[in-house]
Amino acid sequence: MKHWFSDGAFRTIIRNSAYLGSGNVASALLGLLALSCAGKGMSTEMFGVLIVIQSYTKAISDFVKFQTWQFVVQFGTPALVSKNVQRFRDVISFSFGLDIASGVVAVLGGMLLLPLLSKALGLDAESFWLAMFYCTLIPSMTSSTPTGILRAVDRFDLIAIQQAIKPFLLAVGSVIAYFGDFGFMGFIIASYASNLVGGTLFWWFAARELRHRNIHNALRPGLLDVAHRIEGAWNFVWTTNIAHSIWAARNSCSTVLVGIILGPAAAGLFKIAMTFFDATGTPAKLLEKSFYPEIMRLDPRTKRPWLLGLRSAVLAGGIGILVALVVMVVGKPLISVVFGYKYLQAYDLIEIMLSAIVVSMLGFPQESLLFMAGKQQAFLVAQTLASACYIVMLVALSHAFGVSGSAFAFFGGQCLDMLSSLILTLWAYRRRNLLRFSAPLESNQ
Repeated sequence: MKHWFSDGAFRTIIRNSAYLGSGNVASALLGLLALSCAGKGMSTEMFGVLIVIQSYTKAISDFVKFQTWQFVVQFGTPALVSKNVQRFRDVISFSFGLDIASGVVAVLGGMLLLPLLSKALGLDAESFWLAMFYCTLIPSMTSSTPTGILRAVDRFDLIAIQQAIKPFLLAVGSVIAYFGDFGFMGFIIASYASNLVGGTLFWWFAARELRHRNIHNALRPGLLDVAHRIEGAWNFVWTTNIAHSIWAARNSCSTVLVGIILGPAAAGLFKIAMTFFDATGTPAKLLEKSFYPEIMRLDPRTKRPWLLGLRSAVLAGGIGILVALVVMVVGKPLISVVFGYKYLQAYDLIEIMLSAIVVSMLGFPQESLLFMAGKQQAFLVAQTLASACYIVMLVALSHAFGVSGSAFAFFGGQCLDMLSSLILTLWAYRRRNLLRFSAPLESNQ
């Protein structure tokens, strides 16, 4: 481990993860407070409806949006390293244009689809119109250009600040809604306002950082003309978009599917379990956000980025085991205190998902390594097969075993995803001598 930390790139990943971790600790605690207020401030049925509305809009945004932050990191980071400002400006312009286009498509699609699904989702007339109002938030949820800019310029501290402010506003709004007894309407408004302000703050941070670096006129949307100047742009964004859409069907849509199959109350329980899963998987997410930009500065033909991925995976896996043990000890009393005894069944789901935490944390570097190697299309195929199997398992096991079956399906889906990506990563590593390296300089030596 001492030798690992002598690697400047590994130290940078840990440092940036620590920045993000500071924001995520606050985010997790504040998010738990907001969820607690919502759970205690409403019946289990209305809490489930709130979760279904939030999950529906997130699923729509995840399904439609392009992963523009990955595009900015993939194409913009080498441009910054080589001091090619015009290239970086083109990358931002194209990314911004995609965010606008996908945002318009997503909000229209979400509003048009909602009337067809409202009964299946368990929405009455009042909650249906509130869900329609909530759909106007989707464009801010589809934009990821700002976080790509901040990652490319190594301003993870600003990302940490944004990640703390949004849940802080949500927690404040939820506390007001709870003690003011504003009910379902109050919690919807609190969620809407916090997401809107948080999304706007990201854009402000990114624009300010570009001004400080004298990169002007980058935030001018462009598509066709700009794409001609960036070789492989459309191939990358469409491949990552489809891969992420499949991921959305596997993850973001899970709560919606559980709600359709088993009802809003079961969706609420599944959401609580997923909240614990997401919170405990935070270390891997933090490492991934700093890992991807860092390896894009390294030569993929050497062993260095691949060893960096292995070390990061081992570190994340070890943390995952410790986190799982902690959750086993404190999970049940924490749920009873935060949400109340009526939600204790969610702990049974958490116990089933604990192994999935370790699996997902071990496999976090694989996606970034495959993108670095230009194997995004192979990754798409693996994601498609793994996700299709997961959706089949989710529907079948939910029908057969109820909400516990949903948790078993989730664990199986995580295992399939990790194994399919591992096979591709080993294949790409063995063929690394055939890869191209676009950045002429290397950082953190």
